[in-house]
Amino acid sequence: MRLTLLGLAVGLTVATLGMKPALADTFTISDIEVEGLQRVSAGTVFGSFPINIGEQVDGAELADAIKSLFRTGLFTDIQASRDSGALILTVRERPSISAIKIDGNKNIETDILKDALSGAGLEEGQVFRRATLERLELEILRSYIGQGRYNARVKAMANELPSNRVDISLDINEGSVAAIHHINLVGNLEYSDDELKDLLELQSTGWWNSITNSDKYARERLSGDLETLRSFYLDRGFLDFSVESSQVSISPDKQKVFIVIALNEGRQYTLSDIRLRGNLIVPEQELLDLIPVKVGDVFSRAQMTAISDSLSFRLGREGYAFADVNAVPETSEDGTAAVTFFVEPGKRAYVRRVNFSGNVSTRDNVLRQEMTQMEGGIASTDRIEYSKVQLERLGFFKGVNVDTVPVPGTDDLVDVNYSVEEQPTGSLSASVGFSQDSGIILGASVSENNFFGTGKRVSFGVNLSDSVKSANVSYLDPYYTVDGVSRGFSVFARETNYEEEDISSYLLDEYGARVTFGYPIDSITRLNFGAGYTLSKVKEGIFSAQEVRDFIAEEGDAFNNFFLFGSWRQSTLNRGVLPSDGYSQSLSLDVAVPGSDLTFYKVGHKTDFYFPLTDSQRWVLRTRTEIGYGDGYGDRTVMPFYEHYYSGGFGSVRGFRANSLGRRAQNSNPLDLSDPDPFGGNLLTEAGVELILPTPFAGDTRSMRTSIFLDGGQVFDTDRDFSPNLGEVRFSAGIGFQWITAVGPLAFSLAKPLNDEPGDDTQVFQFSLGQTF
Repeated sequence: MRLTLLGLAVGLTVATLGMKPALADTFTISDIEVEGLQRVSAGTVFGSFPINIGEQVDGAELADAIKSLFRTGLFTDIQASRDSGALILTVRERPSISAIKIDGNKNIETDILKDALSGAGLEEGQVFRRATLERLELEILRSYIGQGRYNARVKAMANELPSNRVDISLDINEGSVAAIHHINLVGNLEYSDDELKDLLELQSTGWWNSITNSDKYARERLSGDLETLRSFYLDRGFLDFSVESSQVSISPDKQKVFIVIALNEGRQYTLSDIRLRGNLIVPEQELLDLIPVKVGDVFSRAQMTAISDSLSFRLGREGYAFADVNAVPETSEDGTAAVTFFVEPGKRAYVRRVNFSGNVSTRDNVLRQEMTQMEGGIASTDRIEYSKVQLERLGFFKGVNVDTVPVPGTDDLVDVNYSVEEQPTGSLSASVGFSQDSGIILGASVSENNFFGTGKRVSFGVNLSDSVKSANVSYLDPYYTVDGVSRGFSVFARETNYEEEDISSYLLDEYGARVTFGYPIDSITRLNFGAGYTLSKVKEGIFSAQEVRDFIAEEGDAFNNFFLFGSWRQSTLNRGVLPSDGYSQSLSLDVAVPGSDLTFYKVGHKTDFYFPLTDSQRWVLRTRTEIGYGDGYGDRTVMPFYEHYYSGGFGSVRGFRANSLGRRAQNSNPLDLSDPDPFGGNLLTEAGVELILPTPFAGDTRSMRTSIFLDGGQVFDTDRDFSPNLGEVRFSAGIGFQWITAVGPLAFSLAKPLNDEPGDDTQVFQFSLGQTF
């Protein structure tokens, strides 16, 4: 028989919990039964209920046990009753969440909202708590307010379903972002409102600011702007600067935002003393030489941070990989600050192992060839970083990361772990292109820069156009010796019809081979040298120039020439294609040595400099120069005409037809009334300046580039009394565009010749597809 007894203690508990009366007197529990369970297991109840069978309990203990069961959050009602010695718990479970639906959100993704719901315990299959839903509704609304959407609305509803289930729906009206109507700066005396406002990401409303959304208020952007102001003042010596307050007010229609920022500039401090303290390790004067500021300079927090990093790096070169340097300023009432750099080098570390991961195809020994940090040696930060740079320059990897990890159980050993992400290093390609100068271009090539993971480069290529037919095979072993000496071989065949290039009419067939060696001077400089052989065959074309006929008549039409060549190249360019920072320069010399049918030489020098004008490197100034000179020696007084330099066109002086500059050839046929063809010369001079700017509506600066340019150049023939004369140099200006497309490089330009003369062959619009720029 089931009995329900009511005692004073239980009655108080019932009044508190809203339960039905439980047992009032003390009794021994012979059994516990649970009624009303649907999804919750009996084991969960017994695990949370602190009373066991066989225990003697009274009403107060039973009330406390029921409270414990309530704290699980699984039940909305619990009733306790007694049937002889059995305790019967009748429960009512909280409903489970059947589905969650979210409508109206655009600026906060559904997945992000669902993650927030899940973090609060609201997800499909879980127990539903209405209080939690209401709190989350407020948090979502606060998120929209933080975006400046003050008229946003969030309505959360729970719809009951059969079987004690609910559907949750979030109906969101995001509203619109309030625009900043005015920003008022208070307390700034040293710097004007306009100067400080230009630093801010948030701007007052205007037609351009509306397009860029910089007039849309967001709490995070305001916090970032306040930090920008702090950095601006601290970097200019205002050590006492502070943002006193920032107030944001909203118009009644919640569409306009008014921001007031109160500043306390304080005074500007100059440096009165610079001191070093701590265990300096290296001579103090050497560290002082790394500090570029002096007494009397305005204090700058950014400079102090950079100096601390520089000093830490210098100590790292000595093996103190975890050196810590802190700059501490001490201000005085006279407006000066003494800065003390506290140096804590820590303990010198040695490298136990250098490990590599991620190199699936590339062999470990190829990576170790690039290492300057050796196992067992002092852990030098610059050698570790330089080794990372060397791996990146291989071109085998998308990215390289390095971690210096202390060895557990030691205080002076580290492991250096390089992780790489490989990228394809070979290519099998066919291309079709067109240029105004060479006509249709057909090409095919097979190349592998990391042959079977050995780091060796093998390639084969053929190209066919209206004017050129060529084929080449090359092989390069960059690890010919452990010292980084490279060795390579190449074989080539090339047939050129210069009549199709709008150059003096003749045909040139060349076949040859070369062997090259390269020697690294340092990380950015390399020497290359070698020897080669070329068989050149020259044929007259239709109406060949008189100079061509005279040369063939005097020298013949076939030449066996043996070459020695060398070059010096230095490069810090950040990319191989369309770079935006760094420079390259090279000096080269080719000599047809005695024993050749023709003895001559060619020497050339090139420079290419990129100066980023912004931190994003979207605005870049580029300058380039090229000069080349060739001549005969021994019993030869001139360089062969087919080795002449030419100027004009892409990569040269745009606005003038390719190869058209310089003195013209002499027509050999009096019946030929056409304009004489270009004949080139033995002296080339070229230079250019470009302003590289962001391409409108395009964000990828790595594959697309727009520039405004000024080109200048000319080719002279000192052997024919066409000596260098600044007045003969041709200039042009215009706009250019380059794009690495899926079918090959595309380039075009619109150029205006600035000082063309009668007889010059100008060309305002020029383009090329499928050729190297």
